[in-house]
Amino acid sequence: MGSICERQVQLARRLFVSLAVLAFSCSGIAHASATLLLEEPYGKLGFFTATGHAAVYLSGVCAETPLVLRRCNPGETGVVISRYDGVAGYDWIAIPLIPYLYAVDRAEDVPLFADAKMTAFLRDRYRRQYLEDIAPDTEKGGPPGGNWYELVGSSYDRTMYGFDIETTREQDDALIRKLNSSANESHFRTVRRNCADFAKDVMNFYYPKSLHRSIIADVGITTPKQMAKMLVRYSARHPELQFSRIVIPQVPGSMPRSTAVHGVVEAFFKAKKYIVPSAVVSPIFAGCVAAVYVGTGAGHFEPARGAMVFVVGGTPEPALDREDLRAYREQLKHLLAGTYPERSGHGIDKAWEKVQAKSKKTVDADGHPVLQMQVGEHLVQLGASADNVLGGQAPPQLVRQLLEARLHSELYHRSERGLTEAEVSRDWKLLEESMSSGRSHIAARLTTRSENTRGNQP
Repeated sequence: MGSICERQVQLARRLFVSLAVLAFSCSGIAHASATLLLEEPYGKLGFFTATGHAAVYLSGVCAETPLVLRRCNPGETGVVISRYDGVAGYDWIAIPLIPYLYAVDRAEDVPLFADAKMTAFLRDRYRRQYLEDIAPDTEKGGPPGGNWYELVGSSYDRTMYGFDIETTREQDDALIRKLNSSANESHFRTVRRNCADFAKDVMNFYYPKSLHRSIIADVGITTPKQMAKMLVRYSARHPELQFSRIVIPQVPGSMPRSTAVHGVVEAFFKAKKYIVPSAVVSPIFAGCVAAVYVGTGAGHFEPARGAMVFVVGGTPEPALDREDLRAYREQLKHLLAGTYPERSGHGIDKAWEKVQAKSKKTVDADGHPVLQMQVGEHLVQLGASADNVLGGQAPPQLVRQLLEARLHSELYHRSERGLTEAEVSRDWKLLEESMSSGRSHIAARLTTRSENTRGNQP
């Protein structure tokens, strides 16, 4: 791998090209779009949860309230709309894109390292500001139960894949009228009125009969993966429509990593706890499941194939290639081995997880997330986002530990197809700056100590 400076030059060139493309597109006719979001499953509740979640991002539609839609004004980024089970009795709720992904209003407020407490803090803070009517406080003033947390901060739980197809302002206006005038009452059913059914209905509103469920591969249940496959096939039949794919990676940190999304038969076939007992009890049934899995090609669809990667606060980037990823890992390994020779870089993110778990989560004067920590007799404040991590008064070693944990989680626990040069290069630069600041801090302390010693001499 070349030097970090060489990488920054390459990155600058890429960003210049991206900005030029963006400027060109803005100068022409701007197209609205509808993006089917295929969201990976998390948790271990059974094979039905392996189908994940589906939502629709509409770039030209915004929310007057979470329950009332309108056309977007210039500069607004659209909404994510989906069907939920058990959220205040509503069938659908619309949330702006950045809050839906990260539970914050601004891209610069996304934390570098997400744990369960940080995720809960950001979600509850957003709820108190914008969602009290949907998810009000309990009698004791705390957050309510239920599934309201699914409305915001989805990228802390899972990786998502977007399948974006162009729409028109007239289509957007028609959808706004339809949803605003219809009864927004929940009749959620796992088999017939689930999240994927809602996504199917929205996409079919724009392009009739473009999506349908699979009677064989999903035993008639509408699944997110099937909807994504259908939209890809529809776009192939209609090359005149602009179509693209994007990966929205899970935020690095200690939150459990999401898993691959499956269809119903595929999930059953790949789950040993289901297919093995079935093969023992009824080999014929297990054989039929295997035949359906092979015959429908259920496992051949790769959501990330050909996709660009979503960059928080920036333009989509190509995924980091394997050679560069390997080089970054090797360089981080050598760096951490020098700092933690007994660990050689292993478990650095786990060690930071324990430190961060003991901190209090709050925000600074600019609204950026911060961690309050007890260091000796002092309470220090450590910036938790890329915008404020170097700006506080926390000891440099704490800043460095956070950034090392971020990079380790990013390089080792994030999917290869969810990494970009832009983010890794930014994080590496922050780490280098924190190390430089640490050396300056030590030098200043030594100078002060030397001056005090000379002053005490007779």
